[in-house]
This record gives sequence, C-alpha cells and structure tokens, in this order.
Amino acid sequence: MAVYKVTVATGDVLEAGTNNSISITLVGSRGESRRTSVNFLFLPGKERNLTVRCEKDLGTIVLVRLHKWRLFLEDAWFCKEVRVTAPDGTLHRFPCYQWLEGTTTVEVREGTAKKLVDDELEILKEHRRKELKERQEAFWWKNYAEGWPRCLNVDSILELDTNIKFSCVRATNFTGMLIFQGATHLLSGFLLRRTSWKSLDEMRSIFSRTQGREIGGCLSCPPPPP
Repeated sequence: MAVYKVTVATGDVLEAGTNNSISITLVGSRGESRRTSVNFLFLPGKERNLTVRCEKDLGTIVLVRLHKWRLFLEDAWFCKEVRVTAPDGTLHRFPCYQWLEGTTTVEVREGTAKKLVDDELEILKEHRRKELKERQEAFWWKNYAEGWPRCLNVDSILELDTNIKFSCVRATNFTGMLIFQGATHLLSGFLLRRTSWKSLDEMRSIFSRTQGREIGGCLSCPPPPP
C-alpha cells in the first residue's frame, strides 16, 4: 500500500472558494490513483489536506487531475496549487492558479519547467498537445476591418474564458482609473476644449497638471522641464 499526502490550496482572490464537489486523481509514471474526494466548502486562502491510498507505488507524480462537479448551483473555484508528498517523502508541487467552472476536469503538470524534448512519457506529450490546442482555440484571431490590427475572435468580452478576463478586483480598479482620468481631463479643460491649441507649451501645461494629480501633486506645482 502506497500512501500519498495531498494538500489542495484555494486562492485568496475574491470569491475564490466554492461549495461544489472537488476530487483529485494522481497520475504517476507507473500508473494513476482512483479519484478521491477532497471534501466540500472550500474557503478563500485556505487549504484542504487528504490522504490518497494506492495499491502500488505510482512512481514519479507527473500530473494531477482536478475534478469539479456542480451539485445544484454553479460556484466557480479558484485553485492556487496542489502539493503531493510521496511515500518516500519527496514533495511535488503543482501550481494551478486558474478558475474551474461548471462540471469540468483540469490537468495540472508538476511545477518544474520542462521543454518538449524533456517529455519522455506519452501522457505528458499528449497533455502538451491538448494544452496547445486549447490555447489556439482561446486566442483565435479575426480581422475586424481591413487595415486594423488583429483582434480576438469573439463578439463580446463576456465570451472570454474567466481565466483570460480581468479579475473582479482588477476590473474594478481599471474602471475606477478610467473614471478618474476622465474627471481629471474634464477639470483640466482637455475634454471640453473647442478651440485649437495655441502652442506646444499650452499642451504641455495641461498634461503636466494631469500628471501632478496622478502622483499626488497639485495645480500649483510647476510643470516638469521639457
């Protein structure tokens, strides 16, 4: 009997926890474990410990499969990492840092950086091919208009995967900065200006005052030298 100690860590971002069912499968160079339930009610910033028992040694642990099953209501989960301690005491780390939504299974590689030529096991080669295909589908380009830069092949930001979009905190900060910049330019007379600039010095004075506000300055502060 081979016994593996597993720690599953939830990220500390907003709403990272979940009450959906989470289970895990360990994949080694000599075989894989049965699916083992981790438990319910994952809280942000907290860790869950469990024991995975196998009839034989799995060899070097190269992948972990995280299974998320929606019970009644969808509750996305942000997994930070998984740590696996083998029977001989070897610690394997599997950084995840991604959202799991709906009923899904996500495979996470061991955290040691490896090149394609380092993948000796077929299961790792297949994982790399699958990951590359998913990335190509997620970031497929389209031509918005002739002469325009390429853009993602989506009609709305809502179609993007959660792991591609800004987090709630980042999006809030970004929106707040846009409002602040708009108010700053409005107060400085930039947005409502209906006449042409008289000189480059006049333009420089407007943006100097804007910069002063952004770094905690004031309107009475002298502009930076040209």
